[in-house]
Amino acid sequence: MSQHAKSEQHPEPPVSSGSPAPFPAPAADTAAESAVHAAGSRPSPTDIRRWRQYLADERAEASVYRDLAQSRSGEERSILLALAEAEGRHEAHWLRLLGGHAEKSRPASLRSQLLGFLARHFGSVFVLALAQRAEGRSPYAKDPSATPAMVADEQIHEEVVRGLATRGRNRLAGTFRAAVFGANDGLVSNLSLVMGMAASGVASSVVLLSGVAGLLAGALSMGAGEYVSVRSQRELLAATRPTQVTLAAAPQLDIEHNELLLVYLARGMSRQAAEHRVAERMGLLACDCDPSLSLQPEVPETGDQHEAVGTAWGASLSSFCFFASGAIVPILPFIFGMTGVAALLVAGVLVGIALLATGGVVGLLSGTSPLTRGLRQLAIGLGAAGATYLLGMAFGAVVG
Repeated sequence: MSQHAKSEQHPEPPVSSGSPAPFPAPAADTAAESAVHAAGSRPSPTDIRRWRQYLADERAEASVYRDLAQSRSGEERSILLALAEAEGRHEAHWLRLLGGHAEKSRPASLRSQLLGFLARHFGSVFVLALAQRAEGRSPYAKDPSATPAMVADEQIHEEVVRGLATRGRNRLAGTFRAAVFGANDGLVSNLSLVMGMAASGVASSVVLLSGVAGLLAGALSMGAGEYVSVRSQRELLAATRPTQVTLAAAPQLDIEHNELLLVYLARGMSRQAAEHRVAERMGLLACDCDPSLSLQPEVPETGDQHEAVGTAWGASLSSFCFFASGAIVPILPFIFGMTGVAALLVAGVLVGIALLATGGVVGLLSGTSPLTRGLRQLAIGLGAAGATYLLGMAFGAVVG
């Protein structure tokens, strides 16, 4: 096939100024298509079902990226639209292989449908985190019907989505950390408290009172602790920020014995860069002779250097509220009048479900397996509660 014919089948889309270059389109006459369409070769029913599923998923994923792009602007919007375009090329590949069999469509997988629902109604970092996992679990690498270019595309897509998700994770990092730790601590500590008290043989009313006291004390302690922790961390970061004193002091410095050089050396500059910066500050250089040496620590940063830390009040309130929401779960059976072993079993089940949920959320946002993270949270939480229950039994036997 001539180069002209190839270009007619796959014209290169124009690249607008300021937009990322689109992913390269694979040639139409690929080895995979040639093998399938070889003389006398017909796709099996299994192949057709698999290709239809791929086609449905590619369409759904392209729709997800377009939906996400609707709530974005600038560079992020261009990147998401480029991803949708690449998924469209994959869709075209499966359409060519299916031929007339493409008329009977299949629904997208539940994962792709969930992504689409979240993208249309929320458009949050959770969607990008799920999309990152979906791209990383692409079956194309083991499927001979997929082209090498498509396999490479999926690998690159995972990294692109990882980069987009990282921006959202950074914005969530401070408050989200406090929220997750608060909820987890509330669940584990109050379940342990309730089980320890119940195992010691005290009345259910005492167990409920202890659980309420644990909720209030823990929530207040977590809120105060997060406020002090984040406030201290932000103050520590602020203390390391260079001041602009060099701007005012430079004109009065003794050129022969000025200590401005020491300032820049202390900030970590090389001697060459520091001497260049001193010459600029002293007015000895009228221009930036070597911009790579023109380090400007006095210029304010455009972003918030505390973004990943969060605000003190935000972290405090998140920690307080989420600890309380977690700590109330173990005492719900006692609030509704249950007693004894039945109340403890219900409390354990409720807390187990909540631990699986919090672990799953952490797994989603971190781009790892939600199930693995959920089971880890469950094992740690129930292990701590079980150990406290045994200690409560021992304490009750000794005191009794």
